[in-house]
Amino acid sequence: MDEHSGAESGKLAEGAYRSVLGDIIRCVLPGGTVIQERKLAQALGVSRSPMRDALNRLEGEGLLVRLTERLLTVRVITLEDYLHSLDVRALIEPQAAALATPRLTAEELERIDAGLRAIEVTAEPTREQHWAFDELLHGTLADRSGNPFLAKTIREMRRYTEIFERQTVPARISPGAADHRALVTALGERRPDRVKSAMAAHIRNVRKRTLAGF
Repeated sequence: MDEHSGAESGKLAEGAYRSVLGDIIRCVLPGGTVIQERKLAQALGVSRSPMRDALNRLEGEGLLVRLTERLLTVRVITLEDYLHSLDVRALIEPQAAALATPRLTAEELERIDAGLRAIEVTAEPTREQHWAFDELLHGTLADRSGNPFLAKTIREMRRYTEIFERQTVPARISPGAADHRALVTALGERRPDRVKSAMAAHIRNVRKRTLAGF
C-alpha cells in the first residue's frame, strides 16, 4: 500500500468511525444491537477493511462488546456505568473547567453564551439542541483545559452520560439550563474558582435529576 492509498484508507476508517459512533450516541444503534459489518460498510459505501478498523476502534473504547469471535454488539450502558462515569467527571471536569477559564477566547465565550441564550429563549428546546449546546460547552472547556489526557477522558465519560440519558431519561425542557447559565456567568467573570464550583454543582445536579426519575 502506497502513502496515498494508506491516507485514503485512514480517511475512510475515520469517517466510518465517526458515523457509527454518532449512531451509537444518538441511539440509532441502541445498546444490545448486533453489529453487521458488511451491512454497515454497504450503507456508508466503503469496503469492509476501513469499517473493520472503525469497529475495532470502537471496541477498544468500550462502546462495542465482543460476545464471540464473530459476534459484536453495542454496549448496554447501565445505571451503574452512568453513575461511575459521572463520578469520574466530578473528579476531573471541575478542574479542567478551571484550567480552561483563562485560556478561553472572547470568541469562544461569545459562541457559548449565544448558544445558551438561544436555548433560554426557546419555549421547548429539542433534545438535539440541548445536546449540541452541551457538547459546545463541555467539549470546548475540555479542549481548552490544555491537558489532552483530561480532555480525552472527559469526552469518553460524557459519551456514557449522553447515551444513557438519551435511552433512559425522559425528555425535559431545558435540562440543566440554570446550571449552564451559572457556569457561563462564572466563565464571563474569568473566575476559575467560581467556574470550578459551578461545574461541580452542575454534575451533582445531573446525578440528582437522573436518580429522581428512578
